[in-house]
Amino acid sequence: MEALSQAYRALGDATRLRILRLIAQTPLNVSELVSLVGIAQPSVSHHLGKLKAMKLLVEERQNGFTYYALDLDKDDARWPLVKVAIEDRTDGDGDLSRLTELLRRREDRQALNERLLEPGQSFQLWSRALGRLLPRLDVADLGCGTGALSVEMARWARSVLAIDKSRDALEAARARAGREGARNVEFVSGDLHKLDLRRRFDLVVASQSLHFVDDPPRVLSQARKLLKKGGRLLVLELLPHGEEWVRDRLGHRWLGFEPAQLAAALEAEGFGSINTEMLPGGAAAFRPFLLCAEVPE
Repeated sequence: MEALSQAYRALGDATRLRILRLIAQTPLNVSELVSLVGIAQPSVSHHLGKLKAMKLLVEERQNGFTYYALDLDKDDARWPLVKVAIEDRTDGDGDLSRLTELLRRREDRQALNERLLEPGQSFQLWSRALGRLLPRLDVADLGCGTGALSVEMARWARSVLAIDKSRDALEAARARAGREGARNVEFVSGDLHKLDLRRRFDLVVASQSLHFVDDPPRVLSQARKLLKKGGRLLVLELLPHGEEWVRDRLGHRWLGFEPAQLAAALEAEGFGSINTEMLPGGAAAFRPFLLCAEVPE
């Protein structure tokens, strides 16, 4: 009873309940919470620390940021108080209005990413190029995002396993597949640095996903483990650029790659037949290239 009393006292803080109500709507990071609640970052971190200590939150890393999500079962004794806060739709502080605008900006950011950084309508180009390969392939799409490429590949593949760490992106990808009638796509939440999959694939694709990860060579190593003998890896990436704004606005960890850098990482993983091709298209600052490699028989 004492523990429950302490929990209710801790949840009695108005700012803490505001933060909890926002996080219950969608996973949020510290910077986003600062902008929504309008208090200093140390105060937000303090409140998050209290909520984490009460085991009300779960952390998830996405594109270099830590996001916090509600983690509370409805049979928990604290649920009634939390439920009241979540269902309170009054918006005297303007939190919910700001959250609506933040979610709109997230969608705009995703649209910008797909428009600017998927050069030359690359999803369509990928679909045409990959469709010329042997039919009925089993394909893994590493960092599938909102699923545009996954759904395109599903038109000719036997199966597509689409992997991404972002729950929001996977939800959008599932909705896209449903609209397009792509029933041979399976969506899986996973960290590209450590993929524990027993399945093996004819083709693994990483379309502009390496610049979002902490350790690109490790992701390429994971891709190697997913491939059958004779399987192929296709990597679409950007050449080095100086557009620093993509770090904050789009969550990029790397400002492009030298093709030779990635080719060396592929060779170290035992890939053969490594080829590089510069591709046309893209915004002026974002020049794409394609790497193809094969697992020896």
